[in-house]
Amino acid sequence: MSTALIADDEINTQIVRWLRDLQSVRRLAPKTTEAYQRDLGQFINFLGPHAGGPVTTATLRDMRGADVRAFMASRREDGIEPRSLARTLSAIKSFFRFLEREGVLSTEALNIVRTPKAKKSLPKALTVLEAKATIATTNELEDRPWVAARDMAVLSLCYGAGLRISEALSLSRADLEGSALRVTGKGGKTRLVPLIDSVRASIDTYLGLCPFPLTPSQPLFRGVKGGVLSPRLIQLRMTQLRGALGLPPSATPHALRHSFATHLLGRGGDLRAIQELLGHASLSTTQIYTAVDTERLLDAYRAAHPRSRAG
Repeated sequence: MSTALIADDEINTQIVRWLRDLQSVRRLAPKTTEAYQRDLGQFINFLGPHAGGPVTTATLRDMRGADVRAFMASRREDGIEPRSLARTLSAIKSFFRFLEREGVLSTEALNIVRTPKAKKSLPKALTVLEAKATIATTNELEDRPWVAARDMAVLSLCYGAGLRISEALSLSRADLEGSALRVTGKGGKTRLVPLIDSVRASIDTYLGLCPFPLTPSQPLFRGVKGGVLSPRLIQLRMTQLRGALGLPPSATPHALRHSFATHLLGRGGDLRAIQELLGHASLSTTQIYTAVDTERLLDAYRAAHPRSRAG
């Protein structure tokens, strides 16, 4: 952690063991583990002054629900959003579950604390025409043919295969399996995603133009010096495309993934199949796209229906 914890050696040792468990057993993504570590550290340092010294096992065992609520209230006063507060509480509960499994201590304090309700925000998808124009215009913004082909291939994977940008940039040549793609998603889980002809063609074009040797196990997409392509460069390319096409700030590489799901659903795609393609662990995560599609339908209805217009 970036700052020293107000905790004794025993608690510090348990935190190290908990973090190791998150990585090796639960296989959380590194960034999620870092966020959990930071969240728990803030909670421990909040409890310290209340305990009058370093937080100990006894401090945590005697903790009350009011202590947790006071911490959450202080974070809320700092302007922390409900979604981040919910993650913070999840981190704290995870640590205490670990302590209970290890026979260190048990407490009921967390059972009476409600998880903050995060405001649901619908993902903003591009229209079909906007998504197609985004892919097609990439060639017009880059003089180096292989770089243009590279960026087009990455964005094609986001829209044509529903990949996260991190998933697209972690692909190797060995992950290309004919008409399918082996994708490693969150938590190290792999899935097979079919490649439509246009996406496969954009990848093949890039492979034919790339000036660097691409062995089966090495990253597929390279920077201009041959290193692993940074997601920041694709984000910057998308910024250029927004300016060229007059798209809103919500038009990001991830918005192309949202568009993939929304457009599939709008064409009658099965929700379970879309869940598999996106690599969502829970169907409830995918179901948000039903709301997106309903909103688009209502917008079209309001724009087209004669009675929707004033006068």
